[in-house]
Amino acid sequence: MRKAVMAAMMLLGSTALVSGCHKLTKMVGGQTEVKNTAYPERVYWGDTHLHTSNSVDAFGFGNRLDPEAALRFASGEEVTSSTGIKAKLARPLDFLVVTDHAEGLGATKALYDAPRMLISDPTLLRWYDLMHEGTKGSLQATAEMLDARAHGKLPTGLNDPAKAATRTHKVWSDSIGTVDNYNQPGKFTAFFGFEYTLMQGGNNLHRNVIFRDGIDKVSQVDPLDPSAELWPDKLWDYMDAYEAKTGGKVLAIPHNSNLSNGLMFMLTDPNGGPITAEYARRRAAHEPVVEITQIKGDSEAHPFLSPNDEFAGYGTAGWDLNNLLNTQPTKPADLAGSYVREALKRGLLIEQRTGVNPYKFGVIGSTDAHTSLSTADDNNFFGKHPGVEPNPNRATDSFIPGMPVERVGRMNWQSLASGYAAVWATSNSRAAIFDAMMRREVYGTTGPRMTVRFFGGWDFKGDDLKSDWVKAGYQRGVPMGGTLAPHGPSTPGTGAPSFIVSALKDPVDGNLDRVQVVKGWVDQAGTAHEKVFDVVWSAMDQRKPVGGKVPAVGDTVDVTKATYTNTIGAPELSTVWTDPEFNPGQRSFYYVRVLMIPTPNWIDYDMFKYHLTLDPAIPLKQQERAYTSAIWYNPV
Repeated sequence: MRKAVMAAMMLLGSTALVSGCHKLTKMVGGQTEVKNTAYPERVYWGDTHLHTSNSVDAFGFGNRLDPEAALRFASGEEVTSSTGIKAKLARPLDFLVVTDHAEGLGATKALYDAPRMLISDPTLLRWYDLMHEGTKGSLQATAEMLDARAHGKLPTGLNDPAKAATRTHKVWSDSIGTVDNYNQPGKFTAFFGFEYTLMQGGNNLHRNVIFRDGIDKVSQVDPLDPSAELWPDKLWDYMDAYEAKTGGKVLAIPHNSNLSNGLMFMLTDPNGGPITAEYARRRAAHEPVVEITQIKGDSEAHPFLSPNDEFAGYGTAGWDLNNLLNTQPTKPADLAGSYVREALKRGLLIEQRTGVNPYKFGVIGSTDAHTSLSTADDNNFFGKHPGVEPNPNRATDSFIPGMPVERVGRMNWQSLASGYAAVWATSNSRAAIFDAMMRREVYGTTGPRMTVRFFGGWDFKGDDLKSDWVKAGYQRGVPMGGTLAPHGPSTPGTGAPSFIVSALKDPVDGNLDRVQVVKGWVDQAGTAHEKVFDVVWSAMDQRKPVGGKVPAVGDTVDVTKATYTNTIGAPELSTVWTDPEFNPGQRSFYYVRVLMIPTPNWIDYDMFKYHLTLDPAIPLKQQERAYTSAIWYNPV
């Protein structure tokens, strides 16, 4: 009772895949130090974007699982979901970042826990009663909260800065203590982090903030509330101040650029002027990685922007019509500032003018689940929030059940069971994984755990694949996220750059269809271009290109049973590819996209499990994929 009263006073004004190859050596700063390998030898899988009951919207949606439950689940333990379903990952993750919203941290939970007699504000009392009705009532309360937030009408009890600061400090302190307890270097890495939820009239400019350091440094700051801000400058100031104060390191990851209405990757600065070298340098330094895929759609490419790319429409349906809060329609002219491939091209244009590329970032995937459950497997998908945890109606429900689809703008079947972050690090530790993100040696998948490597250099040959090509990749080239140096004394070879590409299927998922290299470049006239090259694919002897296109791999999905077979595709695809159209005078980038064979999506698994009859327009299968960070080339 005492805790409930204290929570009410604050509100109202009075928590792996075991990497056994790493030897635990000694204790440093209270944490076990891990011996790093000479170069990354394995990929680590994680989620850098997960919300627990401490997030104001997640709790409002009905999430009752705290950070400890999230960490237990990610590291392989079974937990009970907020709707009473037993949940467990078939394979634990290697790392997790709990990124609860800084704005309103713990607010709805504090309201829920408050003694009803102490709540005098009629709006807060209504939300309190609705949340205590169960998930349906919580969804209605959250819908009303989102409306109030969008119109600047949140009650003082949820919006008072002084009270919020006190509550935030308490919730943050408790949360990071839990996170620290679950950090096990060499086995499972638990990062400190939060979400900085910038929202311009519903236009998504969110960032996830991740700390490299231990609790001794991170406990010296509280999360930054973005309520009154429009642009990320204050976040960058906060990050600079943290590093100056503690000597630590921190990075930010933009996400859901697909819902930004063109504001995430602009060609201008926030004031409408040209991006300067200083501004470009500052953004690149603070935001080395971007989230390319997650539950709320895929942000790689869009058919309108890439009409010659037959695979550009993945995960865009419904998410490209309006912004996050369905308050502004998306105009075709705004799409270019919302997708990663176009941002990479824009970065080349800005660099050509200023000498600095603000969009020289790596890419990852993550979930953005508001259930505390990091699930990105279609056959084990727990949805965006508790309202759409497994149940017979979730596919055809509104994205927020209880709210009309006209208000939300999307149906829940448009959600993706996506994605995960893949990191090539020298150990499973905060420092090694963070440093890999900073150097952009990372990639993202829509959920399957494909192993993908990508090296660029000037003298790679096919015979390199017959020897220790990974070592050769590091010695004679650069990995994903790197920059090719122009020809010179330290860069042997002549002619066009060559790339080692290797992809292994997820051992428990579908075979691979093909591997593509996506190239972008800027010509001398200052015009950006792109081209997708199929570089290696399954059954190459039988699947001869027709009109420059590789024929479809085929389809073994039986949607009536939610099954498929691996009788098509390949378990492994690798090659050394040389750019046939290289121009040494043009700035360019190259990244890899790996496509799987068609497999059932989460909707098909639901249809089979619950014996559903669904609208034929609802897709039941997909070609899941991986996206690597780019390798850049700059002319002399």
